[in-house]
Amino acid sequence: MKFTKGKIVEATVTGIEPYGIFVSLDEYYTGLIHISEISHNFVRDVHDYVKIGDVIYVEIIDVDDKSYHLSLSIKNIRYKKRKNQIRKQIVETPQGFKTLAYKLPIWIDESLQKIEKTSK
Repeated sequence: MKFTKGKIVEATVTGIEPYGIFVSLDEYYTGLIHISEISHNFVRDVHDYVKIGDVIYVEIIDVDDKSYHLSLSIKNIRYKKRKNQIRKQIVETPQGFKTLAYKLPIWIDESLQKIEKTSK
């Protein structure tokens, strides 16, 4: 994989130090996100942004192909990976909560009967 300046790629967080975040991009390339490249705001604790093992997006700001090292940034991008959550839309039935109101007393009676059987 050829890494170029300005490209946004995935990386895995491998280390966290007070001065920045170490990441691995593939079997050869590693990178550092210096604390100054984490946020436009003051960064009190790097641990507030990532944890070891996180897979994040990083922007390449410099490439050293001789040492297989990249200088990286996350302050201008959405670096957290979004989990693909499929949210089902709740469709209200014509009965609305009537079904629940009807079933609730039945469920309570069933539960009370089970409690009585186990307590005997």
